[in-house]
Amino acid sequence: MVITNRRARHEYDIGETFDAGLVLVGTEVKSLRAGRGSLQDAFGRIENGEAWLYHMHIPPYEQGSRWNTDPRRKRKLLLHRWEINRLRGALDQKGLTLVPLSVYFTRGHAKVELGLGKGKKLYDKREAIAKRDAQLEERRALTGRG
Repeated sequence: MVITNRRARHEYDIGETFDAGLVLVGTEVKSLRAGRGSLQDAFGRIENGEAWLYHMHIPPYEQGSRWNTDPRRKRKLLLHRWEINRLRGALDQKGLTLVPLSVYFTRGHAKVELGLGKGKKLYDKREAIAKRDAQLEERRALTGRG
């Protein structure tokens, strides 16, 4: 994993996940390999039969020159046609959001893990925090570290 979106699972209930290729230019790849980038405000959309990733921040490569691109440009996602059609149907009908969860490299190719997420309400977040704390207390009690 190069970049992870830690807040995504806190802000959204993630259902189905997809792996998509990511179209990048050379200096963006070098910047990502250096571990720089952010998925904080990123989201995906389906437009004209193509999948796009918006607001993913990849800072300019330090040794790059005029070939550095805009850090927040929209980037094309590489998915099969049936995956795009399935995502389009889910995003239109159910009111879900396409949330990027992580960016990683496989055999030299940049990939992004996308999840279909439904936004959590404030009380859902509080429930999740309470459940996590209860599990932590239970583990402490079992190990005798209480």
